[in-house]
Amino acid sequence: MNFIYLMPLLVLLILAIVVLGLRYLFLRVRNLALHGKEKVTKEDKIRASVIAAAPILLIVVLCIVSPYFWVIPVLHLFMFWGLLEIILGIINLILVRKHKSAKAEKFADIFRKRRIYSFIFSSLLAVILTVTYLSIAFFLAHYLYETDYTVTTDRTPMKIAFIADTHIGSSFGSEEFAEYVEKIGEQDPDIMVIVGDYVDEHTKRDDMIRCCQALGSIKTTYGVFYVPGNHDDSNNKLRGFTYAELLDALRDNGVTVLEDEVSYINDEYCIIGRKDKSMERLSMDELMKDVDPSYYTILLDHQPNDYDAEEKAGCDLVLAGHTHGGHMLPIGQIAEILGINDATYGLEKRGGTTFIVTSGMSNWAIAFRSGTISEYCFVDLVNE
Repeated sequence: MNFIYLMPLLVLLILAIVVLGLRYLFLRVRNLALHGKEKVTKEDKIRASVIAAAPILLIVVLCIVSPYFWVIPVLHLFMFWGLLEIILGIINLILVRKHKSAKAEKFADIFRKRRIYSFIFSSLLAVILTVTYLSIAFFLAHYLYETDYTVTTDRTPMKIAFIADTHIGSSFGSEEFAEYVEKIGEQDPDIMVIVGDYVDEHTKRDDMIRCCQALGSIKTTYGVFYVPGNHDDSNNKLRGFTYAELLDALRDNGVTVLEDEVSYINDEYCIIGRKDKSMERLSMDELMKDVDPSYYTILLDHQPNDYDAEEKAGCDLVLAGHTHGGHMLPIGQIAEILGINDATYGLEKRGGTTFIVTSGMSNWAIAFRSGTISEYCFVDLVNE
């Protein structure tokens, strides 16, 4: 199943939660504004509605001005709030119906949905939970971890620096990327591989050029290798450069671009680079038909969703990205249940093939991560 067909349903679900949450917020604030009045006049209702409309208007404006940022906090706020209201309702039922004592009745007053105390308690707790949860998620989206993998081989040991989904300009700019590249280079990798989504639709031309220059400065034994992702192959005018210009900038700085191509780097290893699934590309059988079977094959494929063919073709190691590790709970879990990708994150062995999926260095659109991290990876190929 392709994720593109689920996008409308996901958008509708998010919209439904936000709309229902806004309606519930409006009703609760309006009731709060009318609280304590023995006789409610028409003017009181109008005044209460205006007061209740104020936070709704603020939320709507924020979501329109910066939808990718504010929709996430609003969505989580309403989900946390709704969950708390359900929990408080259950507590209310237990206290009132199961314990008929006057003390239990008095204690249950603060939990009753129509009481002012319940609204204040649940809304403030929902805000605290949302701020805490998304603060952690913001940190996970912007702090870069190093993740190390070890894979056994009967060949000469090889150290691979492995990055994907940099989305230059999203979480960090060109100067920060240059610092990360320098830090990666300090560990003396034999090769560095970039497995797609190096840039996206919003990357600035100057940032792209500077980042390519940074790649040209890294010291490796056999060079830097790149394969495209679904965001790289875009001629979106917002970013000020074409896909062809991106490839030229990479090549000008010594990066080997592989588009359904094979590169032998010594007498034991070869790098196989696939075009992205979103592009017209060769099948694995076509790509592997001329590969010398005596070499250890390292396949670079941005999207991890052709595992069966890649295992059948006899690849030794497959490196992928694209998934962002699921990005936010429960997206990754849903994707795995629906079979959108063969894997979301981490190392998996199938037959004689080792598959590794990175969660990537950066974000696309959403400035938060939960249940995953931002990372660059090292894959050490070592003797048993």
